[in-house]
Amino acid sequence: MSVTENQEKKALLARRTLIEAVYRAKAAHLGSSLSCIEIFISSLDFTNEPDSLIISKGHAAAGFYASLHANGVLPEEVLRTYGQNGSVLFGHVSKESGYGIQFSTGSLGHGLPFGLGLAVGSGLMGKTRNVLVVMSDGELNEGTTWESALLASHHGLSNLTVIVDRNGIQSIGRTEDTVALEPLKDKWLAFGWKVIEVDGHSFGQLNDALNHADDGRPTVILAQTTKGKGVSFMEDNNIWHYKPPNEGEMRLALAELEVY
Repeated sequence: MSVTENQEKKALLARRTLIEAVYRAKAAHLGSSLSCIEIFISSLDFTNEPDSLIISKGHAAAGFYASLHANGVLPEEVLRTYGQNGSVLFGHVSKESGYGIQFSTGSLGHGLPFGLGLAVGSGLMGKTRNVLVVMSDGELNEGTTWESALLASHHGLSNLTVIVDRNGIQSIGRTEDTVALEPLKDKWLAFGWKVIEVDGHSFGQLNDALNHADDGRPTVILAQTTKGKGVSFMEDNNIWHYKPPNEGEMRLALAELEVY
């Protein structure tokens, strides 16, 4: 089995366990989690140090937990507690959960500043640490994102990489109707970053982008994705930003994912 075939198998497992977990918990950002499963799995495969991966898109916690489970890190019995009283798996990622989660996020726009600090600190201590930050496109509305982008470029942080889950939808509607982001590639280029555009559901493209050549600049990977990816009636439908499935919807989704 090739690397990408193994990753595709993990993605299928992650989507199935994600939907089951959200159904049991009756709450989660399901559409937002489904859009970034490939991003999470490729990121987990790429990073070796637990503190080199920052999930700034903290509201997609359920998708990250399902990806950790698919990667053999999070036991099934723990995943099944998601959203239950006493569980260590919260609705937003928290360092209190363990399992390699080093930074608590959910208030959008905080992950990149923290990743920036890790990347700068690594250099000051004479260490080599590649820092990877996974962001939502909605949090590009935050000023802290662009302040961090300026500083990263100024310091030439070639050890800092950002993946933007560009599904085009945020909580109250489409990104371009809320606060327009396009031309997004040009914005990052103007801030001095290397920009790589990929299909965010292609492991081949994500893997290649993550192994980009070091050219003395921070890198942003703009991953074009579909919110609710993998379930036809959830795809590109913002009702699933907050809505958990009922039993019938859960079974329909799982039936689709048998052949996805």
